[in-house]
Amino acid sequence: MFAPPPVIETRPFADINARYGITDRDSEWAGLLFGRPDTPSFLEGPSFDRDGNLWLVDVARGRLFRISSDAEIEMVCAYKGEPNGLAFHKDGHGIIADHYHGLMRLDPATGSVEPHLVRQGNERFRGTNDLTFASNGDLYFTDQGTSDLIDRTGCVFCLRADGRLELVCADLPSPNGLVLSADEKMLYVGLTRDNAVWRMRLNAHGRADQVGCTMRLSGGTGPDGMAADADGNILVCHVGFGAIWVFGPTGEPIYRINSCAGPLMTNCAYGGPDNRTLFITESSSGQVLTADMPVPGRMLYSHI
Repeated sequence: MFAPPPVIETRPFADINARYGITDRDSEWAGLLFGRPDTPSFLEGPSFDRDGNLWLVDVARGRLFRISSDAEIEMVCAYKGEPNGLAFHKDGHGIIADHYHGLMRLDPATGSVEPHLVRQGNERFRGTNDLTFASNGDLYFTDQGTSDLIDRTGCVFCLRADGRLELVCADLPSPNGLVLSADEKMLYVGLTRDNAVWRMRLNAHGRADQVGCTMRLSGGTGPDGMAADADGNILVCHVGFGAIWVFGPTGEPIYRINSCAGPLMTNCAYGGPDNRTLFITESSSGQVLTADMPVPGRMLYSHI
């Protein structure tokens, strides 16, 4: 008889909406995407800086938040944009995947945000979504736009550490979260509208080949943010389902993490003592949730 995977439960950590929720003015982004322009926030991009602070972005309202280890929340900045993903460089600055602008650069000391890379050649990106650093400083990011199974125009790019921009893979249906394998020879990309995670082998020239589906989800909306632990397991936030699935290195589901709040667990990041606490953005309630994990998270480029 099939035994369902074990379940890890989450608990509330910080409530953004309780202090910073906005409903008295419309969000163009939320109105176009959800038909709910009064959405108080839409949290994404959890990422830790070198001082151990947790940062979040708010796509709907163009805001960045910093949360201390004791759950003290500070709104650091607000700008005219749609920040969707965030990752920190090991020198301390952050790179934001902004759906409206492209890649933006964050100075965490001052809270200033300025353009980093807003064009590919003479064209603007369609709508950058998420990003991850390789150990050598190469930055992989998704350009999702409004692509789906009919409009397969999403892309994955790599901004090399030397400043070169390279196309990794094109013609994708809604590329969203992404994470590298431990040896960095494989790139896993969540294709939200396909409700699947694709695996891409990175060849010597940095392009993807032997691309195929390695994890197929069911229900919900599809995969969103992703992470990896020290054992090579891949975590996939299943937005709309209210869970994060943990897949083994061969793609086998080994357990899941349940939301104690709403169904929109959009992204996650490891932190806390021994890097064994998972911090999760739950965007329907505007909260950050946490879960105690059996395996620590993989050390990221920002802290190497």
